[in-house]
Amino acid sequence: MKSDTAIAAAGKQAKTEQNDKKTIKAFKTTDLAFNCRQLAAMLTSGLTLVKALDILSKEQPTEEAKQVWMDVYENVQKGESFSDALLRYKGVFPDFMVSMVSAGESSGSLDTIMQDLSDYYQKQNKMNNTIKGAMTYPLVLGVLMLVIIVFMFVFIMPTFAGMYDDPNDMPALTKVMMGFSDSLVHQWYIYVAIIAAIAFGIIYMLKIPSSRLKWDKFIIKGPGFGPLVVKIYTARFANTLASLYSSGIPMVDCLKRSSAILGNSYISECFENVIDEVKQGETLSASIQRTEIFDSMFCSIIFVGEEAGALDSILAKTGEYYDEEADAAVGRLVGMLEPLMIIVMGVAVGLLLAAIFPALYGSFDAIAA
Repeated sequence: MKSDTAIAAAGKQAKTEQNDKKTIKAFKTTDLAFNCRQLAAMLTSGLTLVKALDILSKEQPTEEAKQVWMDVYENVQKGESFSDALLRYKGVFPDFMVSMVSAGESSGSLDTIMQDLSDYYQKQNKMNNTIKGAMTYPLVLGVLMLVIIVFMFVFIMPTFAGMYDDPNDMPALTKVMMGFSDSLVHQWYIYVAIIAAIAFGIIYMLKIPSSRLKWDKFIIKGPGFGPLVVKIYTARFANTLASLYSSGIPMVDCLKRSSAILGNSYISECFENVIDEVKQGETLSASIQRTEIFDSMFCSIIFVGEEAGALDSILAKTGEYYDEEADAAVGRLVGMLEPLMIIVMGVAVGLLLAAIFPALYGSFDAIAA
């Protein structure tokens, strides 16, 4: 009876621990870069993995992070592999990191792998910061544009309604603008409901695989912005593939993880065919060329790397080149958004003025008479 109670209690505790792990947030790229760099430095200096993990767990800035690394340290100390200890926190540590650590343990080059991981996450963090920094101005401009438009139609437009004794005397455009202004003041909740419905509708549609596939294809095939997005994807793909392949992971697994890390369902679907063709002996460059996703230069570089037998080093250099191209692509993408927002704001101001001017001219005529 006691044993049954103990088993039940242990099961309940294990379930609680699992639920607790699910509530822990994934580490940011800045945290991963820092932790990998620290581990690489300690392992290179001759410290054992257990001692390095013990020191690393004490250096964490938050209690949550300390607990995660302390658990990893304790599990490794008990004889578990480092990759398996990380896998216990699936979602907290990326699959890419777990795969790289596993490869490092197999090849006996964990210190080198940790340094590669640090460099990789540093690049990813730089890319994320570039995108966030570039998007700050358009977001501020968009919010400002929305505030100005709402202010014009809620506070300015109604003041001109009293200039007409008979609403039927209003020009057609003025009637429309006055009607919109009135509804924005008195039925604002309808617009909020419409915006919320559109937002939830888009979120729901993107959860449907077929709709998500079409959207992801449009992102990389769209006119103007499509090639720019592809450059960003190319940089991430090249860096990821180079890191995985140089660590000794089989090419098929490298392709699966490199395509999945992009988060684009259309690319993942295309790479299913690439993986099948590579399994059958087809060259990687020819298979990727047929997907028509990446540009011809990238495929040619892969071909040269295959012919020279130096695919890992070629991909690493290619990743550095496309990192710069991706930075420029982000700038050009933002540059496409700014004039679009200015045009929208200009049209709104123009419509307001076109609706107000007849009332102003009418009042001037009345004063002159």
